Amino acid sequence: MPLLEVNNLRVEFPTRHGTLLALDDISFSIEPGEILGVVGESGAGKSLTGAAIIGLLEPPGRVAGGEIRFEGQRIDNLSREQMRSIRGRKIGAIFQDPLTSLNPLYTIGRQLIETIRTHLPMSEEEARQRAIKLLQETGIPAAEERIEQYPHQFSGGMRQRVVIALALAAEPKLIVADEPTTALDVSIQAQIISLLKRLCKDHGAAVMLVTHDMGVIAETCDRVAVLYAGRVAEIGPVQDVIHRPSHPYTQGLMGSIPAMGEDRERLLQIDGSMPRLNKIPNGCAFNPRCPNVMDRCRVDRPDLMDAGPTRAACWLVGAKA
Repeated sequence: MPLLEVNNLRVEFPTRHGTLLALDDISFSIEPGEILGVVGESGAGKSLTGAAIIGLLEPPGRVAGGEIRFEGQRIDNLSREQMRSIRGRKIGAIFQDPLTSLNPLYTIGRQLIETIRTHLPMSEEEARQRAIKLLQETGIPAAEERIEQYPHQFSGGMRQRVVIALALAAEPKLIVADEPTTALDVSIQAQIISLLKRLCKDHGAAVMLVTHDMGVIAETCDRVAVLYAGRVAEIGPVQDVIHRPSHPYTQGLMGSIPAMGEDRERLLQIDGSMPRLNKIPNGCAFNPRCPNVMDRCRVDRPDLMDAGPTRAACWLVGAKA
C-alpha cells in the first residue's frame, strides 16, 4: 500500500472576483522509503501541493475536492488539532528558509527537545541526548556545545541542517521538503541534498521533494512529477522523464538544461510564461506555448495517459497509443 495517496486534489482560493482554481485534479502516490520529486516553474502549484498535504494551506485557500490519504487514513478532512498531532510525528516538514522554521528566541536545543518530547515518550535527558545525536547525524560539529546556541549563531547551511534534524526528530514516515536548498549556495546545496538522501535512507522515511531545479531532482529522486498550471503534466521514473520526456513541456524543461558534453551555442527555451490562475486557457493549459499544438488541444483537456514508462497528459501521447 502506498504511504501517501493524493487523489484528484483540487485547491481553491475564493476572491472578490470569483474563485481561482490553484490545483486542478492532481493525483500521485509515494511508496514507503521513496523520494518523489515535484518540479515545475514558479506558480505551477508545487508548494501548494506540499502545504495541502501537511495541512498548512494559507487562508482563504482550501481543499475543494479529492482526498489525501496517509497510511490508508484520510487526512485532508481532519480538524486542526488532529492534523497537528500527525504533523511532526508522522509527517515532517522542511521549508525553504530555515529562519521561518526556527524561533530566534529559543536555543536550538530547546526547540529540538520540545519537539521530541511533544511526540515521543522521553524524559528531558533522553530527549537532550537524542537532540545531540540528531545534530551529529546532520553534520553539525561540536553538537554538545552548539545545542546551547541560538539560530542567529549558525550559518544558513548549518541552520538548514538544524531544520532537517527538527524534521527527523520524531521519526516521521514522510518528509515534505519545500525547496530545501534554494537559499543556499551551490556547494552547500549538494551537501544538504546528499545529507537528506542518506538520513532518509537510514531512518526509512519517504520524501516529497519540491523544487524547480532539475539537477537536484536527477541527483536525488526515484520518480518525478512535473507540474504545470496546477496539474500533473508528466510523472514517471526520474531517468525516463529526464532522458525520454513525453510531454512537450517536459521536453522544453529538459532542453533548457545545459549538457556538459554538448557544444551548443544556445539553449532551448519555452516561449511565453505560465498562465495566471484567472487566465488558464481552455483545453490543455500548455497549448499557447506548445510547439506541437493541435486543434483538439485548445478544446479538450487531456488526462494522464500511458507513455511507455511514464504517464503524460498530452493528446500527442494518446495519438501514438
